[in-house]
Amino acid sequence: MARVYNFNAGPAALPLPVLEKAQAEMVDYPGNGMSVMEMSHRSKGFAEIIEAAEANLRKLMGISDDYAVLFLQGGASLQFAMIPMNLRRPGKSADYVNTGSWASKAIKEAKVTGAVNVVWDGKAENFMRAPKESDLNLSPDAEYAHICSNETIGGIRYPVFPKTKAPLIADMSSEIMSRVIDVNQFGMIYAGAQKNIGPSGLALVIIRKDLIERCPEDVHVFLRYKTHSEEKSLYNTPNTWGIYIVKLITEWMESLGGVAAMQKINEAKAAALYNLLDSSNFWRTPTDRESRSIMNVVWRLPSEELEEQFVNEAKKANFVGLKGHRSVGGIRASIYNAVPKEAIDALIAFMKDFEAKNG
Repeated sequence: MARVYNFNAGPAALPLPVLEKAQAEMVDYPGNGMSVMEMSHRSKGFAEIIEAAEANLRKLMGISDDYAVLFLQGGASLQFAMIPMNLRRPGKSADYVNTGSWASKAIKEAKVTGAVNVVWDGKAENFMRAPKESDLNLSPDAEYAHICSNETIGGIRYPVFPKTKAPLIADMSSEIMSRVIDVNQFGMIYAGAQKNIGPSGLALVIIRKDLIERCPEDVHVFLRYKTHSEEKSLYNTPNTWGIYIVKLITEWMESLGGVAAMQKINEAKAAALYNLLDSSNFWRTPTDRESRSIMNVVWRLPSEELEEQFVNEAKKANFVGLKGHRSVGGIRASIYNAVPKEAIDALIAFMKDFEAKNG
């Protein structure tokens, strides 16, 4: 069977060269006589893999020695709980910005263990945009300010990140390494790997080292960032295969010219798709133009029946993952780093044909 055009939101497309390299090394990782999935996480062979993955990330993102780079399990969802447990000290509160489904989940988890200030809530506007810095009612004594930089379900992102007095923490699961950012603007960045940088079952955490020291003593050892920082992500058996794929993906990105080159490619892909969506009333994008995501493009058709027809016909034409999230409906194309421009061009051609037949 031919490979499909993969627009899944996550687990999502992986770069074909990475898959082919992993396939070639599946049975025998060079110099080790076994698969990465068979190697001890304490072995010299795996030490080289995890150290290379971290070094590549630091180079590509410009991560200084002031930050720890951690490879954790539990995805971004576990981070919703670990962040307040580690960084919000007893009796203190934290600021959260509610831009959609994933920000809402982070807020819900943070409320379990302490005080939360929702400093802006986009629910009344149906989560159509990210707030401007002037919209935020930030607290003067917050332990940190939390944002979801790109909402996978709603298809919005921050065009510019807010400047905050408290350390800024960002869930970047849907856009990590898709555009150039200044890591130094953040106290912590985290991301589930399965959208842009690896397979599912792995979370990347980039955290300023001074914040690691905040953790109260009553937090379980495994749930402390300090534990994983001191043990270099090897406190327990990590997702060794996932870390290996991160290594391969960062090497692939480096070969393309790094994050800046990736951003240029991503912006061109998104612009082509948005240009079509803006070309007629047959398609409707519910998001504010300034806040449009370049990773998750969402749109509606004139009726839900047409949307269902679109998804079904697209599937027959080798396009998968286009059905919008069950909570909002509609159509969504997740066009992450690994989704090639040819896939966007093919989707646009299909959409033009669909509109000609049904418009």
